[in-house]
Amino acid sequence: MASTRLKYLSLGVLVFQTTSLVLTMRYSRTLQADGPRYLASSAVVVAEVMKIFTCVLLVFKEHSYSWRALNSILRQEIAHKPIETLKLAIPSGIYTLQNNLLYVALSNLDAATYQVTYQLKILTTALFSVSMLGRRLGVYQWLSLLILMAGVAFVQWPSESVADPEKEALSAGSQFVGVAAVLVACCSSGFAGVYFEKILKESKQSVWVRNIQLGMFGLVFGLFGMMAYDGERVRELGMFQGYNTVTWAVVVLQALGGLVIAAVIKYADNILKGFATSLSIILSTLISYFWLQDFEPTGVFFVGAMLVITATFLYGYEGKPSPNPSRA
Repeated sequence: MASTRLKYLSLGVLVFQTTSLVLTMRYSRTLQADGPRYLASSAVVVAEVMKIFTCVLLVFKEHSYSWRALNSILRQEIAHKPIETLKLAIPSGIYTLQNNLLYVALSNLDAATYQVTYQLKILTTALFSVSMLGRRLGVYQWLSLLILMAGVAFVQWPSESVADPEKEALSAGSQFVGVAAVLVACCSSGFAGVYFEKILKESKQSVWVRNIQLGMFGLVFGLFGMMAYDGERVRELGMFQGYNTVTWAVVVLQALGGLVIAAVIKYADNILKGFATSLSIILSTLISYFWLQDFEPTGVFFVGAMLVITATFLYGYEGKPSPNPSRA
């Protein structure tokens, strides 16, 4: 009974985290506020700090709240194993790029289109699992990947309706930039997730310790990227310029992403994860239409979304597809 409760609780949290992150991030990037807009590169850095702090607390809890045990495990698994730690530099750098790309994507795409298109990470994860881990996919899984590609193609089908000038003004760039950012993020998510899974299988380290290592490199890469691209603005107005309640909500939700995914992998099966993903897509579409009012659904989009949802369920129907014990 307790396991069942944890299963549905983790799925409920996943739906909430996924949906609210996309919507609040989109809202924060289109909000017309006084003063400068917050820096996406800064938000990525702050989220990394929060992830490291949270994972340290979880390791502390795992070792019965012993400071001596915490200090020992961090020294043994991080400081005394530099080669093992350096292996995490590659996925960490890719995750940092991916997190920045999501801000670019949601500055240019409405939440509904982003949510559906981002499900292409199922395809990239599957392909990298086959090539890097030697995993074999079943007939239903290959079929689901074809349906997934068709669904995303329908979602991206150009609309014949005349664009609303006000909605065009809300976009920080073109639809092409947003879709390109999502596609690169999907590829990076698939590769980094499978690479991280491979490292986890080759060692006995706790997933939280691995996330601390990822966070350390992510913090370094994030700081480097922030100073390289926004260094002048940071020196002028500080890295917390433009921060407000919505910005902090985005940062917290992004920091929680990897922890929620880890919980779902531990407690839920693939069918229920597919249900959670589908529910998140539906909620994002409804809220994007009724609240953000930056999305006009069409028949073609509806067909594409239904195909993507079908593919999500079908992929988990046969065999055991690769869990992606990664961060968000």
